[in-house]
Amino acid sequence: MVTFKKTPPDYVFVIALTAVAAAVRVHKISWNNHVVWDEAHFGKFASHYLRHDFYFDVHPPLGKLLCGLSGYLAGYNGSFEFNSGDAYPEGMLYGRMRLFNCLFSIMTVPLAFITSRLLNFSLATCLFIAVTVCFENMSVVLGKFILLDSMLMFFTATTFMCLAKVSSLQRKGKELSISWFSWMLFSGVSIGCVCSVKWVGLFITVVFGLYVILDLWLKYWNSTSKARLLFHWMVRVVTLIIVPAIVYILIFQIHFKTLYKFGKGSSSMTSLFQANQEDTEITVTAPRNVLYGSKVTIRSQGLSPNLLHSHGSVYPEGSGQHQVTTYGFRDSNNDWVIELPRSKYPISQDGKVRHGDVIRLSHPMTRANLHSHDIRGHVSSQFWEVSGYGDENIGDEKDDWVVEIVEQLHSSNETYADLQESYSEFKDLVHPLSTSFRLRHKVLGCYLATTGMSYPSWGFKQGEVICKPSWFVKEKGTWWNVEDHINEATVADQDYTPPKSHFWRDFVLLNYAMMASNNALVPDPDKQDDLASSWWQWPTDIVGLRMGGWGRSQVRYFMMGNPIVVWLSSASILVSVFIILKLALQWQRQILILNSHDLWVFTMGGVFPLLAWVLHFLPFVLMSRVTYVHHYFPALYFAIFQMGFLVEYFTITMNRNWRLVIFVVLQSIVIGAFVFFWPMSDGMTGPLENYSYMNWLKTWRII
Repeated sequence: MVTFKKTPPDYVFVIALTAVAAAVRVHKISWNNHVVWDEAHFGKFASHYLRHDFYFDVHPPLGKLLCGLSGYLAGYNGSFEFNSGDAYPEGMLYGRMRLFNCLFSIMTVPLAFITSRLLNFSLATCLFIAVTVCFENMSVVLGKFILLDSMLMFFTATTFMCLAKVSSLQRKGKELSISWFSWMLFSGVSIGCVCSVKWVGLFITVVFGLYVILDLWLKYWNSTSKARLLFHWMVRVVTLIIVPAIVYILIFQIHFKTLYKFGKGSSSMTSLFQANQEDTEITVTAPRNVLYGSKVTIRSQGLSPNLLHSHGSVYPEGSGQHQVTTYGFRDSNNDWVIELPRSKYPISQDGKVRHGDVIRLSHPMTRANLHSHDIRGHVSSQFWEVSGYGDENIGDEKDDWVVEIVEQLHSSNETYADLQESYSEFKDLVHPLSTSFRLRHKVLGCYLATTGMSYPSWGFKQGEVICKPSWFVKEKGTWWNVEDHINEATVADQDYTPPKSHFWRDFVLLNYAMMASNNALVPDPDKQDDLASSWWQWPTDIVGLRMGGWGRSQVRYFMMGNPIVVWLSSASILVSVFIILKLALQWQRQILILNSHDLWVFTMGGVFPLLAWVLHFLPFVLMSRVTYVHHYFPALYFAIFQMGFLVEYFTITMNRNWRLVIFVVLQSIVIGAFVFFWPMSDGMTGPLENYSYMNWLKTWRII
């Protein structure tokens, strides 16, 4: 073990590492005064928060809320559009917004040192790990801009640090102490935060979960009493499941309360959610009774709550009739007219649509009728196809649908509800926004429904609509409501206030929409994406990513890991696998005797960083979505820990001087490589040829 005379306390190293990390990352942070790479997304989201208009994105809100906070602290008013490549307006303190994000990148370095100390590595190894994280080119360049990756890495690092701290306290016999409870609680908050930035945070959550399972299994194996074991379970359920869930939910509550105005993303939400927003495009004061002859838009209440839609394109197979889909944006093809049915059915004299009435829905743009028949669906083939068929004169009883009201909500204005909605017939009438109903096919007996699936490119990736049997009234995929209502024969109701939207429903729907959009991010075989890369290219570091325009007059950034760090850490992963297997076999055969301390160091310092690397890397191997270099960023963090473990393993028995030489040489190589490639992280300008010395591999495309 490397020892020092009068070794400074750890806080001295923490301060020094933080200062060096700040100097490296803050340098020239405002040099490029244009919107760089994904600042076009996350800067734009910051603007939405400052303008309070609702948007939709595939990631949870915490990171983007923090981007909004950075804008607020910088005095930004949200007026800039953050279009890719645009110059920041004069007077906008974009550098302060970048600096706020940079703080998360800076703090990852001391966190790496603290975590290494908790894993009981030697001081030299801890410094090696922290300095390597500090001088990692990808970490530096991602820390310079308004992005989510540094925030994700920060909370990933805090969660891993919490795991190390909790395990360290248990090893010291301090389990169930106030300190241990505090760190378990902090672990839950950290897990909630990392999952609220990106769902990639679930990977470090699984790592923590596997540790908990191992710990509880050992307690069971050691014959811990049932009562005590149950208590341990309860503590972990509360701190590591309930607390993160509360944090995640609270973040969404803040998200909804902040974005209270109608925005571009509002159309992905329910009618009631939109109706309660400021400046909503929904006519809340539309006539309250839906009549035969009314023009309406109809929104699904399924997990993809879009509007019933049709257009001129036809199904390529099956009936060959007009496609019927759901569509998330306002469009004239969402309009339908409630007509008299084909079948003979008595209509009330007042013309109001009631529970049990038979209606026909005609589509003004195509003149076709909403229709179903015993032809299989195109995506969900177990159900019936829904199509647009015929016109006013051509059709049959398969154009007819029976209205079944399943829920009737009252106005949030109690006075209005008492005066206008207390009469007995109210519950049987169809009202816009507040009435939920199902449409049962008159002939087939199936229900108009959405599946949450999308049609292929021939259906413009729009939502699938089918007719399905449904004996469960609460099946929300079969629920619909009228959103817009136009009927010149009736008058608007200026006093009406819609019911409040339900948070839990909005929360579930938004998370489902995020998941569906994430799954839809698949490579397009007809297009070449020069920015995308494959998983196998990351540990080999054979590709990078140009973070913007590449003209001579532009400030250029190239995102790529420090080649020496990536290559050495990738080799360390492979070598560690064999060493861990070898040690495990020797231990099992009792060739190797490990005391409890050595076993703990081996497990926490060697096995769990390797496990964390696998869990942050393997999902990108398996998933079909489009991937980019920065997706390897969290995995690289754990690969660096694995490299530190390996260096510790091979040098632990060496004498002090030789060990010191090895650490100095390795650290010099890492820092030297960083300095050599620093321009690609710090910004390049002028002739491309000036940087040809960095283009070691042709696939890097630095020049």
